[in-house]
Amino acid sequence: MPSTRPFRLDGRTALVTGGGSGIGAQTVRVLGESGARVLVADLEEAAAQQLADEVAGAVPLAMDVTDPASVERALGSIDSLDILVNNAGIGHVGSIEECSLDDWRAVMRVNVEGPFLVTAAALPLLTRSTRPSIVNIGSVAGLVGVKRRFAYCASKGAVVSMTRSLAADYAGRIRVNCVCPGTVDTPFVEAYLEKYHRHEKTEVRKQLDARQPVGRLGRPEEIAHLVLYLCSDEAEFVHGSMMAIDGGWTAL
Repeated sequence: MPSTRPFRLDGRTALVTGGGSGIGAQTVRVLGESGARVLVADLEEAAAQQLADEVAGAVPLAMDVTDPASVERALGSIDSLDILVNNAGIGHVGSIEECSLDDWRAVMRVNVEGPFLVTAAALPLLTRSTRPSIVNIGSVAGLVGVKRRFAYCASKGAVVSMTRSLAADYAGRIRVNCVCPGTVDTPFVEAYLEKYHRHEKTEVRKQLDARQPVGRLGRPEEIAHLVLYLCSDEAEFVHGSMMAIDGGWTAL
């Protein structure tokens, strides 16, 4: 008998891009614990397989979100889909003067073209679902300006606008929302510290903590549980929303 507890996803299939690590991996765990069959879509097949081995009902799915053939092949291998979480993304540190054309294109390919390709390929499956939902992982960088994040801000601003446009086009057919995290303690942040602040990690981490008004970085599971809410029946009236989860950053 299905559970009567709130925020259950029993009988539904979810696909999480970039699902092998960070926010994506925690989202896979949370959706799986809530009863969903989760497809762990990732460029790193070993990471996707390892996570799938840990989460009951999870299935690894090789996917390069920047490659149309890879996306079509992956989506063509599944029979049904109820939930799409566009999570895969990369960052870039630098102002416009520090952003080469190659840097710009790399960020846009993953962060903007990726959600476009995956969503377009997933639409035929989602439109056959009785309770379809898309959750795009944006960023506070798509809502406000952040110093030396020129390309990243532009890409996440595009994700916010794509969410609004999809919500307008598919109202009543597919619920579409966007989660906009502040800085979250993930391998993404650790890689940034290693690349740009290797000799001052502790001090810069303190600065990152202080940038969030609540005084700490977000946790991946906090983002994942907001995604779960947006995918659940309890959020049926939530559509076209940009939900900041940023420790108060955008409030100030």
